[in-house]
Order: sequence, then C-alpha cells, then structure tokens
Amino acid sequence: MSNSSIPVRKFDAVIVGAGGSGLRAAIQLSEGGLKTAVLSKVFPTRSHTVAAQGGVSASLGNSEEDHWHWHMYDTVKGSDWLGDQDAIEYMCRKAPEVVVELEHFGMPFDRTDEGKIYQRPFGGHMSNFGEKPVRRACAAADRTGHAMLHALYQRNVRANTQFFVEWMALDLIRDESGQVLGVIALEMETGEVVAFHAKATIFATGGAGRIYYSSTNAFINTGDGLGMAARAGIALEDMEFWQFHPTGVAGAGVLITEGVRGEGGILRNSDNERFMERYAPNAKDLASRDVVSRAMVTEINEGRGCGPNKDFVLLDITHLDPATIMKRLPGIREISIQFAGIDPIQAPIPVVPTCHYQMGGIPTNFKGQVVSADGVPVKGFYAAGEVACASVHGANRLGTNSLLDLLVFGKSSGDSVIEDLASGAIVHKDLPAAYAERTLARLHRLNTQTGGSNVNETRLELQRTMQKHCGVFRFKDMLVEGVAKIVEIEKAVARTEIKDKSQVWNTARVEALELDNLIEVAKATLVSAEARKESRGAHVRDDAPDTPENPNGRDDVNWHKHTLWEREGSSLSYKPVTMTPLTVETIALKTRSY
Repeated sequence: MSNSSIPVRKFDAVIVGAGGSGLRAAIQLSEGGLKTAVLSKVFPTRSHTVAAQGGVSASLGNSEEDHWHWHMYDTVKGSDWLGDQDAIEYMCRKAPEVVVELEHFGMPFDRTDEGKIYQRPFGGHMSNFGEKPVRRACAAADRTGHAMLHALYQRNVRANTQFFVEWMALDLIRDESGQVLGVIALEMETGEVVAFHAKATIFATGGAGRIYYSSTNAFINTGDGLGMAARAGIALEDMEFWQFHPTGVAGAGVLITEGVRGEGGILRNSDNERFMERYAPNAKDLASRDVVSRAMVTEINEGRGCGPNKDFVLLDITHLDPATIMKRLPGIREISIQFAGIDPIQAPIPVVPTCHYQMGGIPTNFKGQVVSADGVPVKGFYAAGEVACASVHGANRLGTNSLLDLLVFGKSSGDSVIEDLASGAIVHKDLPAAYAERTLARLHRLNTQTGGSNVNETRLELQRTMQKHCGVFRFKDMLVEGVAKIVEIEKAVARTEIKDKSQVWNTARVEALELDNLIEVAKATLVSAEARKESRGAHVRDDAPDTPENPNGRDDVNWHKHTLWEREGSSLSYKPVTMTPLTVETIALKTRSY
C-alpha cells in the first residue's frame, strides 16, 4: 500500500478519543457549525471516563461557604507546587460555570433537600486555605463519570457530531513546518487505513495506566495519544508523576472511590487502628492521595497489613447507616460484593494502592493548545483531559479534579480551535508527499514479521517492570535497573510478531500497535523518574529523605521545574513552573502538611 492508495477524508476538525474531554470539545465544535469527526476505539459511552465515581469539583457552595480561590489553593498544594498557577486559576474559576452547564445538558446530579446539586467532602479539598474539609465534589451517587459521559454523548447526538466508532488512530500527520494536519487511522472492523485530513486535531485519548501491572485503568488506556505525539517529535511533560489511588480492591485493582471516605469511611490496619490519624492528624482519611497511599504502603511494609499475606488494609463503612450506603454508594457495594466477595454493610473492604492516573502528558496551555518547550503553540494541534499536561495537577492530582479538567479544557480546546479558524491562524494545507510512510512501514512490519517476540508476553514484562521499578516508593538502584530493562524490552517491542495476518477484526494487530505506544510511555516515565533526584507529590525516592533543607524530600532549589522527555535519543530538558496566576497573588512555596 502506498500513500496514494490511502483514502483521505476531510474535516474541519478531528478529535481522537470520545471520553469526557473529547465529547466536551466536540460539543463546542459541532454546535459552532464545524464539520467534526470523533474517532474512538470503543463506543463513546464505554470510554474510561465511565469509571470515574466520586464527583466533579466546583466551589458552588451548596452545602457550606466555598470559594474558587480556596479550590485553587488546594489544587496548588495538592500538586506539591509543580502545577502551573495560571492554568489552575483558570480551571478553578471556570468550575462552577462548566458544572452548571453540564447540569443544563441533562446531567442527573444527586440533590440536596433544597433541590441544589449534592456535594460531598473529598481528599485534599479544604475551606479557607486548608482550615477544614469542605463539601465540593458534585456527585451523581458513585457513578458520576458514567452519568457525565451519557449526558455529553446525548448532547453530541443532538449536535450531529460524526462518530467513527472502533477506529484506532495510528500516527499524527505533520508537515515540514511542524503543523499538524490530522491523523492516520485504522478501522478495526475492516483493517482499512484512512487519512483524516483536518485543519485542527484535538487529542483526547486519555491516560496510559496500562503500563502498570496493577491498575484501575481500562484495557483501552494504552497511551495512544502520548505514543503518537512522541513519534511525531512532541516532547512529553512530567511523565515521572503517576498517581496511585489509595483504594483499589486488593487482588483485582478495581477502583473504590474516595467518595467512600468522603461519606465517612475509615482506613484500618490489622490492629483495627484508624492509622491515618498518625500520618495526617488534621485531614485524616481525607488527606491527599499520595499521602494516603504512602501511609498504607508503610503500614503494610511494617507488618500491620491484613489478610493471610498481610498485604492489604481495610476500608471500613460498617458504622454507616445501610440506607446511606444504598443511596450514596450503591455501585461500590456492588463492586465489593463482585470483586472482593464482601458486603461492605457487614464487613470492611480489602484495599491496596493501585495505579490510577497520569499527571504528565502532552504539554498544553490553559487554552488547550499544544505548546513546544518555549511555550509557542504547535499549529493545528490541541489536547485535553488526561493525555494533556496543562499542568493543573503538577506532581499529584486532587480527587474530582480529573472530571473538572475534562470539562474545562475540553471546552477551552474547542473554543481555541474556533478562534484559530476564525482568525485564519489554521487553514487546510496540502498533505506532504510521504505523510503515511512511517505508518505503512509499521503495518508492513507486523504483516511480514516472523520469528519475533510475543505481544502478550512482552507487554506483561513491561507492566511487571514498571510495577516493580517505578511504583509508590522509588529506589535509586531500582530506577537505574528499570531504565536498562525498559531499553531491552523496547528491542522486543520493535520485533513483535502476530500470527494472525488477516484484516477483519484483527485484535492481535491492534494490541501490537497499542504496545508501540505503551513502550514510549514506559520509557518516558522511567527515564524522567530516574533523573528527578527529589521526592515531590507522587514521586517519592528513598535517596531523597525528609531533611530540614528539603522537607518531605522536596528540593525546590534544583527541582522546582517541569520535565520534558524527547523520544529522539530519549533525552531530557526542563522548563520553569508558571508561578504567576492570572489575577491573584502567587501561592508561595511552602511545605505540605495535612
């Protein structure tokens, strides 16, 4: 197959990914009259946003006084001061507006007795600059992401957005000037390769949690957007920062929302002790996620874990009224019965920290434009949601800020596309002569490779390497060894073999192509983590302990900066953290305490 034989479809904009941010961007574009294509590996309402449980944060103040500035402070503090304060202010100020907008799209939020949107407390969300917990998470029981996805999808159906379901984007199309002109994609059902030629391309491909062996992420979360961006010469930002959610079901990895602790759930060790009081005397079980995860791992490592192997702790809601559990946490009860064989009304749930969220991603500004290292936007390229790093989450994301990120930056990336098209900043340019060469070479190799490595075995080796060498706690020697291992695994990925060479619904080919993306993310993560010689947020090293000069191991003198990983030569560079908000005073660096 040559370039000339690839069918080309023309659109004003193409969005890759149909989760929360992709659907929110599509609403802006379709309702703005643009011809929009949305590509998705799965049906839109099966995107991973569906798994978000606890809520979406906004300082509505429906239960008690709240303010966007307090929300901003919590987010900066949660990020361990690695988040960009202009983007954080933008997100927190926009939060009430996008949540009310979502309500108007038909989102079925739970209600207070007065009929307002119900809000629950959540980890790290405090009133009056860290004084006491505040109810800020707008919730639809424990299925908030599910309800959001359906509301956004229905709005897109109304707006006549064009969906390409069960399509996988393979590579970005860029010309000599660096402008992005669309993507090359594979229709899974037929095996056909098509170029989507567009003035604007928005990546909303979600995270890459499947680089870890134990993960709350869906099997589709293979970092496709990150892999495509890296291969097209776009640097990836802050890839060393991965959030481990404190409460995945032990042995299964399925998420138990922080909303359980928001409703009054308590973490206990084998002595039945509420151990979070020792680690976070003020916030207790509702401290920031990295704090709770490390406390749990410490309890387990010191021999106070539960079960026959002492390898998990317990999340206890047996003291709550069963009616509250049935009303506010029905899905959690279901998950606990199905995956742990325990009814949480009667007994505590066994939980363990599990890989959950990537804070890093494709560098963007708060307008959703992808930016190069010097902050200049890459023409025609936008990103939103977990794949993007506007850096609102910095070194650690606060719970419920992910759904907010989807709404705010999905909308702002859509608005930026409309603005850039109106101003003539982006127009349809001709496709370069050899635009599909690299993609066709990748497919040709898979179709002809013999005597190569097994896709499933190679992927498993990658996941186990990440789990072992780059988990909740990180050790100097393990990181160095991990980098060497991942380079070896990369060689195996370059010669993966699929036995089935057919075209129609060839899942083996799709998994091999996903592995091409997973390896880029794993490499970026390990190389960036090995280089960062400090502890900050979710990245905690044994050789960066708590000292008076570097409280909690955080070294602001040398490491208060964003990492940029380039695929070419697997090299690193750095850029400063934006400390200047849009309208308020800088939230100055200080030691985190809960």
